[in-house]
Amino acid sequence: MRNVLIIGAGRSASSLIRYLLSKSDEEKLHLTVADLSLDLAKAKTHNHPNATPLALDIFNAEERKTAIQNASIVISMLPAHLHIEIAKDCLEYKKHLVTASYISDAMQALNDEAIKNNLIFMNEIGLDPGIDHMSAMKVIDEIRAKGGKMLLFESFCGGLVAPESDNNLWNYKFTWAPRNVVLAGQGGAAKFIQEGTYKYIPYSALFRRTEFLEVEGYGKFEAYSNRDSLKYRSIYGLDDILTLYRGTIRRVGFSRAWNMFVQLGMTDDSYVIEGSENMSYRQFINSFLPYHPTDSVEIKTRLILKIDQDDIMWDKLLELDLFNPNKKVNLPNATPAQILQKILTDSWALEPDDKDMIVMYHKFGYELNGEKKQIDSKMVCIGEDQTYTAMAKTVGLPVAIATLLILNGKITTPGVQLPIKKEVYEPILKELEEYGVIFNEQKVPYFGYNPDLF
Repeated sequence: MRNVLIIGAGRSASSLIRYLLSKSDEEKLHLTVADLSLDLAKAKTHNHPNATPLALDIFNAEERKTAIQNASIVISMLPAHLHIEIAKDCLEYKKHLVTASYISDAMQALNDEAIKNNLIFMNEIGLDPGIDHMSAMKVIDEIRAKGGKMLLFESFCGGLVAPESDNNLWNYKFTWAPRNVVLAGQGGAAKFIQEGTYKYIPYSALFRRTEFLEVEGYGKFEAYSNRDSLKYRSIYGLDDILTLYRGTIRRVGFSRAWNMFVQLGMTDDSYVIEGSENMSYRQFINSFLPYHPTDSVEIKTRLILKIDQDDIMWDKLLELDLFNPNKKVNLPNATPAQILQKILTDSWALEPDDKDMIVMYHKFGYELNGEKKQIDSKMVCIGEDQTYTAMAKTVGLPVAIATLLILNGKITTPGVQLPIKKEVYEPILKELEEYGVIFNEQKVPYFGYNPDLF
């Protein structure tokens, strides 16, 4: 039996583990599912004869090294900053490594040694990053193979609530890490390129500059810009492209509503609010409003945000129970962002029967034989339940498929890498279709821009 060590049995590991266990007899696999919580590891393995749950503290070097030494290949589903010690152990014991996380500078620094030892350190092989890379490179390579020149590439992705579970005014629930949602867009201006001109959107304006998208059968969406759309320009071979934009998908109206929190200062994570533990929700929002001897917190909020009481934006705030004087924050030494996250989690947590949804949308503009053309590629994935979510499927399945391809010698290029080579993306995308992760590609009129307006 070939021993696959999976470190981290959190929400993203469910579909990954199910896939590998379904292939375990045929592929002669034994899974060691390691987590700090033995109960969590047991819950994910379901007493399967080809799986062993393991309690593992990755900060215990002896435990960690022993587990890695006994593996044929290692999958790390831990947060990105925890991969590096695992990667160093994989080098020491000559083990391939697969993660869904962005390649850090520390990970990239191991590239030469990985190549020297003929080891594959596959990263960014989840959803975003991951499926976005693979589905984009497939079409870009096909366009280039025909002799086309890329002019425009726009890519959007979002984790949302499925239509049948969409029952609040925000048309949104937390399907993944809430903290990432609250802090989205912070840390610098969003940067992209349109018609050869660099464009920047400061955080204060980010959620009022959106692009609209239509997905057949699912209606209209909006997208706001990611912080750095140009990160993959050279990696994708798009250094000369005129337009390059990456964004996050939400339902129409979400961004305008979210901007209220930004303008009030409630998404700030840089300072602690005094007395936060005993603060009520009403006191929290009032702490961002000017003092007035007679106006209520509600009136002050509407005045500062310039919204009327019959505005849907006001209804969205009321739905969150923001003005409740009896609900307590119960978080000591909390930042505004942490308190906002707590308030939103009260309203946006998925119910037991709720399903999530992933939407991905690419636009490819190119020139071929003097004619400008465009391909739009769209993918929608709906989760099964709270365990096998669309997010877990789209993050975990590419990791699992890549792991098997590496074990079976189908992926052979060594080094620290992301899945942009044909030997990687072609078989993974093909197999993902069997699990309902399908991109529908359409030829559409070239979107283009008017350069005079830029």
